[in-house]
Amino acid sequence: MSAPAAALPHVTLPLTDGAFLRDPYPLLTQLRADTPVFFDPGLRRVVLTRHADISAVLRDRRFGRSALHRYSRDELGWPLPDPRQANFDAFNSNHLLDSEPPKHTRLRSLLQLAFTPRRVDSLQRRIELILDAQLRSLGAAGPFDLVSAYAEPLPVTVIAELLGVPEAHRHHLRPWSASIVKLYEPLPTPADQDEAEQAVLDFSALLRELVAQRRAHPRDDLITALVQAEENGDRLTEQELIDTCILLLNAGHEASVNGLTAGVLTLLRQRPQWDALVAQAHVPDSLGVFRRAAEELLRFDTPLPMFERIVLEPLTLHGVPLNPGDRVSLLYASGNRDPQRFDAPDDLKLDRDPNPHLTFGLGIHYCLGAPLARLELALSLRALCRALPALRLVNPQEPGQYTGGFVIRGLARLDVQAG
Repeated sequence: MSAPAAALPHVTLPLTDGAFLRDPYPLLTQLRADTPVFFDPGLRRVVLTRHADISAVLRDRRFGRSALHRYSRDELGWPLPDPRQANFDAFNSNHLLDSEPPKHTRLRSLLQLAFTPRRVDSLQRRIELILDAQLRSLGAAGPFDLVSAYAEPLPVTVIAELLGVPEAHRHHLRPWSASIVKLYEPLPTPADQDEAEQAVLDFSALLRELVAQRRAHPRDDLITALVQAEENGDRLTEQELIDTCILLLNAGHEASVNGLTAGVLTLLRQRPQWDALVAQAHVPDSLGVFRRAAEELLRFDTPLPMFERIVLEPLTLHGVPLNPGDRVSLLYASGNRDPQRFDAPDDLKLDRDPNPHLTFGLGIHYCLGAPLARLELALSLRALCRALPALRLVNPQEPGQYTGGFVIRGLARLDVQAG
């Protein structure tokens, strides 16, 4: 038995339980108060629930997203890679999210040359036009699914336009992404592995074609910018470029879709809060109000509730010795409701300030796409409040269906109507 397994209390998180997925917060509150650090025997890892502990690990360079840049699998005591997900593992080892310095430093510096704040800010008017076009058809449509009709199209369209993916291929992006991200859940099935493998292959084939086209005929898009990005004579390899684009397409809309739908569900369940935003929607220069509201909604119901870090050096955590290769799960959703960090954390306060939520991470792995996700969420909320002020849930008792994942937790469907 490992040291953490022997020294810590054991708790098995019910990650596939429907009731927990619908509302994990009562259990997280109990764990945070009574068992803030525990060992989950199903996940085989230490789990942290408090904001201070999670923040400390995220900033501690003795923890990372990968350990294979320092150690072999034999040294870590890890099993051989699963051949059923060889393409997914190759993709995962080659992009920014699961890299560590010096590779992470190199990739991030090259990405920042192309993914500039100016480029993100320039998207605001285009985002507003996309939202207006979507909403024109929804007001008179009767009941509709907010996920497929409103939340999904915008971020997929925006990241596809930003990268330069032609419209004819965009209908593949959401299904490919949904297949790939299933392997970030702790207990994927063989069917999940098969789907993810095929999605990585299909995604890569499309991007390889687009990269070749941009090398020959540059355009004003992010694929071209990544092809041309260079710092001190260094450029992305073709495989790094392809895998980075897949990551951007995945990460560029999963959190946005789930954050918006969970946020609207929260607001419609607390009607005075929705009405307060509606009252601000037509006020000039009201985007700041919606930006603060977006931050609070991302804290209140976290779309990416659990991340992990891997121990890179021998250390002691809460008196328990950990060795390289040990895994630690960080319950962002719990840290975002920690009363030691937030006043009245179970209350929705749309003007909460400061709001040091953990949703986009901390440290060197802080989300590169956070500015775009924030802008999309604020603009989407404002446009929805302007166009459909009387929006309501079709069935308040059973308003939506969840996808079944907890690492990436979101609604598969949310039925609403205009009034």
